[in-house]
Amino acid sequence: MPEPKRASDTPYAVEVEEGKNYWWCSCGLSNQQPFCDGSHKGGEFSPVKYQAEASKKVFFCGCKITANRPLCDGAHKS
Repeated sequence: MPEPKRASDTPYAVEVEEGKNYWWCSCGLSNQQPFCDGSHKGGEFSPVKYQAEASKKVFFCGCKITANRPLCDGAHKS
């Protein structure tokens, strides 16, 4: 499987709304980071669904190598 493009060296802080679905870009090509804009089409990547369980700030991964997809796990530090 190809490696995703590193979109950012830090996570994206986003205020999410309870019950709302968000589609995280896993390929790193989206112009609407951290969310999918369809740039992956024709490739091996697919967006990852995140459903907010509460209204709060979450940190979506920007480096695309998190083991806790779609949220940041600190992998960008290595």
